[in-house]
This record gives sequence, structure tokens and C-alpha cells, in this order.
Amino acid sequence: MDGALTPPPLGLYIHLPWCVQKCPYCDFNSHALRGELPEDDYITALLRDAAQAAPEASGRPVDTVFIGGGTPSLFSAAAIDRLLRGLEETLNLHPEAEITLEANPGTLDADRFEGFLEAGVNRLSIGVQSFDDDHLRRLGRIHGAREAIEAIELAQRAGFQRINADLMHGLPHQTLTQAVRDVDQALALGIRHISHYQLTLEPGTAFHHRPPALPDDDALADIEAACATSLAEAGLIRYEVSAWSTPGEACQHNLNYWQFGDYLGIGAGAHAKMTEQDGRITRTQRVAMPRHYQAVAGTPAAIAEAHEVPVDERLLEYLMNALRLTEGTTVKEALERTGLTAEALQPGVDTAVEKGWFADDPARLQPTRQGQRFLNDLLGIFMTVSTDG
Repeated sequence: MDGALTPPPLGLYIHLPWCVQKCPYCDFNSHALRGELPEDDYITALLRDAAQAAPEASGRPVDTVFIGGGTPSLFSAAAIDRLLRGLEETLNLHPEAEITLEANPGTLDADRFEGFLEAGVNRLSIGVQSFDDDHLRRLGRIHGAREAIEAIELAQRAGFQRINADLMHGLPHQTLTQAVRDVDQALALGIRHISHYQLTLEPGTAFHHRPPALPDDDALADIEAACATSLAEAGLIRYEVSAWSTPGEACQHNLNYWQFGDYLGIGAGAHAKMTEQDGRITRTQRVAMPRHYQAVAGTPAAIAEAHEVPVDERLLEYLMNALRLTEGTTVKEALERTGLTAEALQPGVDTAVEKGWFADDPARLQPTRQGQRFLNDLLGIFMTVSTDG
């Protein structure tokens, strides 16, 4: 390792933890709302947190902002406006920053969309999951198919040009025809970015404790292939394992994650990853419980966990993200983001090429189809990397 690190682009993640009810598949730090939403107090806490975190950014421009949850669309447009105005005073927000807000169709109306847009939100990620009422009910969603369609149409009429639709596949009792119908409905609405991911049973969730009947592996493979065909025929390109978009519509905030970029994280349970001026890479996490977070935001007590990424683990962490991208990454970027030398990287690359898991391109780290199929084995090659090169 030569110690030289090029500071990557910087994003900001903001966590708003409340939702109407907890979905049985969700393992995020989200909490069903009990009583009145404490939006004023929580926005105040977020702004204190941002002020404390600002020195870490060292004046670097913040290129993307992602407001996730929970259900951020429970917050009023006025609250989101206050948040973004406060961040402009604290951080160096790029004037053309991509600002995304996650929204649930069951919490939206035309006025709220218009207010979010006026506040500065320029990209919506709408948690549709399915356009089938039976599947939505099994998933514990608070909206139906009609509400999902209306939410997208309302957002479009309000003036949003960039809208992502989250869709799940491999749902309980879902058929191939039903899965493709969900994709086709989103496409018919003019959606140009679709996050299409398989339902998984995560530990600690209601579905994990009481697993529903899911399609078997063969059915899942058929569903994914058929949906991929529909998406590709509509002109969307798969740029990441679970993300499809037309050219120019990729989510820049998520791309920054997958390219091992830096990001500040504020809000209850939010994660952050930062490249320090001395060459260290650190990861931190805020305290998870909302009330506790509100009490300690803006003080050192808000940091629940912090650690430095060891030098010999940087490449593996980088590749675990970058190889999710269908185009992989460049050798140049891998070295810039990890601080490793080409000599340290080369043995693993040679092994991967020999096994047919990497394309034989000296300038890129791009998995072949076989490499994507055996991605865990491919990553295993880079579990330990010498830093003496």
C-alpha cells in the first residue's frame, strides 16, 4: 500500500425512522408510529447532527442526498423544506445535487408532492412493491394497487421528472405471469427506473419467524428471466444486480455506495463511511432508537459504533459493492478508492481471469457471467490481500 487515497464523491443519507406499520419482511431500523409524529423535534435533531458531522466533510461538495426510512413521506413538505434549508447552511450542498425522498403510496396526496418538489426534492423512490392487491395485503402494505398507480400519476403531474418504483418479486404464491404483470404496469406508467429485487426472509422479521410459502428456486429463476426480458425490451438497462434504468436515469446516490464513495449519515441508526485526510477509512453508526437519538443528536453520544476499515479488508469491501455493477469497475478506480498498489491487486486478478470469473481486460475488474454466478467464490479470492506491494 502506498497510502495515497483519492477522496471519492460525497453523499448524505438521512434516516426518518417512522412508518404507519412495520411490514413483515422489513429489517430496517423502522418503527410503527404511535401517536403524533414528532417532526419538528426530529428535524431539529437532524440539523444538530449535521452540524456536528460537517467538519468531517471538510467543505467537500455533497453531490447526492437520500432521505430514507421508515416512511419519509409521513413528514410534511414544510418539514422537508426546513431540513433542506438547514443543510444548505451547514454543508456544501452541490447546487445540482440529486435529492431523493422515499415515499409510500399510502401516505401521499397532490399537495404533498408539489410541496416536496418546491422544497428541493428532485427524485422520488416510491415503494410500490406490487400492483396486485392480494400480494400487497400479504406483504402488510397499507396501500392497494389503485393507490400505487395514483401516487405515480400524481407525482408525474406535480412535475417530478425522476421517479423510481420499487418492485419485489418472488412473493408468497406469486406466479410468473403476476410478476411480469407488475413490471409491465410500472413500464406502462412511464417509469424509467425500477428497483426490482427478490423478497428475502431476513433474520428478526415476522416473515423469518413464520415463513410464508415462496416460489422455489426454479420458479424464481424463471420469474427473474421473464421480468428481465420485459425490462430490456422496454429499453431499460440493468446497471446493478437489482436496478434497471433508461440511460441517464441511474440513481447517483446508490451508485456512490456501490463505487465505494463516501457518505455522511444522520438520523436514528444511520451509517456513514468517510475517507479521512490521513488516509484512513472509517465507518460509523448513529444510535438506533429515535427518542434516544433525538436526545443526544449533535453530541459524541450520538455515535453508537465507530471503526476503521483495516487496510487488508479494503479491497474486499470495495469489490463486494463494485461487483454488483454489471460493468464492474476500473483497476484505476479500485486503486484510488482503496489505496492499494497494482502489485497487491494483481495476483487475485490473475486467479480470477484464469478461472474465467473476470473478463481478460487489464484495465477493468468485470465479472463474467460465470463470475456473477459464483460471486461469493470470486470475492473469496480477495479475502486476504498483501499490502506490501
